[in-house]
Amino acid sequence: MMNITQDFAPPFKLIAPYFIIGVIFYLFSSIFSLTLNINELNIHNPDLLSWTHLFLLGFVMMIIFGAMAQLIPVTLEVGHFSVEFYYIIYPLLLIGTLLMAFGFSSNSSFLPYGGVLVLLSMFIFLSEILLTMKKVTNFSNVIKSILVSNIFLFIGIIFGIIMALTYAGQFDADINELLKAHVFSVVLGYIIISIMALSLVLVPMFGLSHNFSQKPLNNAVIIMTTAVSFIIISAIFSLTIIDKIGYLLAVLALSIYFYQIFLIYKTRARKENDIYVISLFFSFATFLISIILGFLYIFIDYEPLLFTASWLMFSGFIAFVIIGHLYKIVPFLVWFEKFSPLVGKQKVPMLADMVPVKDANYQFIFASVGVVISSLGLLFMSDEIFKAGASFICIASVFLLKNLLFMIRFK
Repeated sequence: MMNITQDFAPPFKLIAPYFIIGVIFYLFSSIFSLTLNINELNIHNPDLLSWTHLFLLGFVMMIIFGAMAQLIPVTLEVGHFSVEFYYIIYPLLLIGTLLMAFGFSSNSSFLPYGGVLVLLSMFIFLSEILLTMKKVTNFSNVIKSILVSNIFLFIGIIFGIIMALTYAGQFDADINELLKAHVFSVVLGYIIISIMALSLVLVPMFGLSHNFSQKPLNNAVIIMTTAVSFIIISAIFSLTIIDKIGYLLAVLALSIYFYQIFLIYKTRARKENDIYVISLFFSFATFLISIILGFLYIFIDYEPLLFTASWLMFSGFIAFVIIGHLYKIVPFLVWFEKFSPLVGKQKVPMLADMVPVKDANYQFIFASVGVVISSLGLLFMSDEIFKAGASFICIASVFLLKNLLFMIRFK
């Protein structure tokens, strides 16, 4: 388990808007998924693209940026270069995401404006992270992984802006190759590698795991970096021969990462299966199924396999990893700010007291059932089954917002 310190942590009022806005976007994306027509689904479907950006930019990126604002200085043991930048990032990302989602679903002329705002928010974030890292003298594998993931983020956003200009008719490019490079750069290059890196900090910390090998994760990051690089090169130079190599390497990297999590789980001292643990159980179960379906799609040209694998990766693995960690991170940050100064002076709550257990369990049940049902709808191309599952996720997202506000306002 890594040694970390709270000495360099930014104030919670800086982090809270990222979490609140992110969860609201999770609610918005859940509601918007009810408008998707499964029978008309394809990778260029405007509504699908709108949902993807609501989910990935509004929910996933917003939460990750907030978490990074907290964890980067804590892990590196250095202060932010300029913590004030984070007061600028979330409004830009918020407005940019809304404009892009509206641009995809209704009016493509909004895409360049939304894209520029998103790019600006990403550029400010990247600049602040890199300038903060300049203070570091000892680069651990976690820090190196975060650095690599942020480079992929920048590359992915550049591809995304070119795509937005192409959709708006202001640029002429091969949209399929751009989409491939964009998706792999952002989803696998940034989001997945970031999750891999942060897992090595957060999962052992919350599970009290010790004395496990970090080699699998290091290998997973190297292989994933190679895989994403292959696919980007293939997209730029139309070298389709290396596509399948990149896909297979990505599957291998994800499998090795799964093994790393298993090693961490085996060495944990804390055996309690709380909402955090069961959320991770479900997330990694969907993660494994997603890997299997993705592997099958490489050899079987059946598009529902791709859609189901992607849905499980997004709504199953990524969503549940984030949600599970919110139930740990938010109470800890609130407790540290509100109650740690009172220790020894008056009775203070335990972290477990700050989690609304009953409503958290309701959220988990509705979300997990919804993901399973909607995935079956995608796999068998049934619009009715998919929407039934999506309805459960909508209910879960309401519970999640309620639970988040409860934890933030806890007194």
